Amino acid sequence: MEWMLLPLKRYADFNGRSRRKEYWMFALMQCLVLFVFGGLFAVAALALGNENGPGVLAWLICAVMVIVCLALIVPGIAVTVRRLHDQDKSGWFYLISLVPYVGAFVLLVFMCIEGTPGPNQYGENPRQ
Repeated sequence: MEWMLLPLKRYADFNGRSRRKEYWMFALMQCLVLFVFGGLFAVAALALGNENGPGVLAWLICAVMVIVCLALIVPGIAVTVRRLHDQDKSGWFYLISLVPYVGAFVLLVFMCIEGTPGPNQYGENPRQ
């Protein structure tokens, strides 16, 4: 649980390095949060909805989900930049994700690669 919340503690910290575990646990937490909110929305929409559409509670849950997703954008980018720093790459490599089709795949590969051993220009090895 600590690894899932660490990027939230380092909310807008774009300096330093982050381990793969920190990145992937945060990604898992984001998926779980979206899954829970999506399930709550579906239950509320089915249980309280009528012929006019989902009920007010379903839309309230959807609004909270949007707010949570917006709040997770900054720590998501920050942990990705720190993950790139762990491989001795500039945080600007994050922009490769904007390239259609292949950009997200390339960034995914970068997130799976182990960091450089020992210290690099972005700080000490986070594994030590």
